Amino acid sequence: VEQLQPLKEHKEKYGIKTIIVSLDEIYGGKYFATQGRDDAEKVKYFIKDAIENWGIEYVLLVGGRKFSKEEWIVPIRYAYSIDKVPPFTENGYLSDLYFADIYDANGNFSSWDTNGNGIYAEYDYNGRYDDVDLYPDVYVGRLPCRNKLELKIVVNKIIQYEKGQGEWKRRAILCGGDTDLNDRDDINEGEYLNEKVAEVLEDYDCIFLWTSLNTLSRKNFWQEMMKGAKFVDLSGHGSPNSWATHPHNSDEWIGITLFDIFTYFNGEKLPIFFANACHTCQFNLTYECFGWSFVKKAGGGAIAFIGSTGLSYGFGGYATAESLSGYLEIEFFRNHNEEFLGNAFYNAIISYLNNIPMDDWQDYKTVEEYVLFGLPCLKMN
Repeated sequence: VEQLQPLKEHKEKYGIKTIIVSLDEIYGGKYFATQGRDDAEKVKYFIKDAIENWGIEYVLLVGGRKFSKEEWIVPIRYAYSIDKVPPFTENGYLSDLYFADIYDANGNFSSWDTNGNGIYAEYDYNGRYDDVDLYPDVYVGRLPCRNKLELKIVVNKIIQYEKGQGEWKRRAILCGGDTDLNDRDDINEGEYLNEKVAEVLEDYDCIFLWTSLNTLSRKNFWQEMMKGAKFVDLSGHGSPNSWATHPHNSDEWIGITLFDIFTYFNGEKLPIFFANACHTCQFNLTYECFGWSFVKKAGGGAIAFIGSTGLSYGFGGYATAESLSGYLEIEFFRNHNEEFLGNAFYNAIISYLNNIPMDDWQDYKTVEEYVLFGLPCLKMN
């Protein structure tokens, strides 16, 4: 808790009233009567009480998985909209949207377990379904720290970022290639999505690192990072330890790995990342994932990272921009003028829910699996 005190003082200095609450205080009922079947639900009920009694708008969950085994410093929730694209399947994925979606459509507590079987956000999971609202009622971010040093590093980065200005905050680095080989439209989907992002970032100096231009390389990426950028858009493929993509209709991989993050230092010019890719923010592993490794890095990295905790889906060809992760990617950047980061991210989710028919498991999984590693009330503008 003491590691968060400088961040509390910093945010209150700029007019955001802040309270630090420990899990012991939540479970012990210090502020509100404890409710919930397990620790995650107790935290969610606490957020509900805090909305109704304190009027909170932003929640920062501080803590991830412990190093040695799958035990959690701060609770998590798995969702179960199960993949139907063999052999690409996974049995559940992490969803922090659970902690943001407090109320259902009727204003009641949204349990995400309406059939009461202890399995959450089921969508045709062994033929079972839960009624989930999905609309966020509070802006939630997470710092999946494993120790006090990581937290201290990130808190210092946030404070320095919000104090700093510079022309580098009008730059954006857009990385892409051919995500879906041999699609019927014969395009490079990642580059096409980068173009759509550049259209909404019309006042930015956009740097295109593309396989088609032979500009996407580890060297070029870090050279541009060292110049600084407000945003980085990664549109391609991912894993917990890398992001990469293809040249046109080629099985060659070009990208960035955890080793690069450990090796390169880009100082205090820290971007906000959005990764349209699988698993870049899968934080339930023994080692720390790609997205969090950027955020926790001392001497560089990122100020925040938005990515998927599971298998992420998109269409091939021009349809890649019309739904699934490609739509979410564009909508996040469309909200770039929001004052706070959490508003931009969750506005993208709300746009998806309002404009895309939620009639398939892929739609549910898309909005549930993307998470924000960073402060939701980070002042972007």
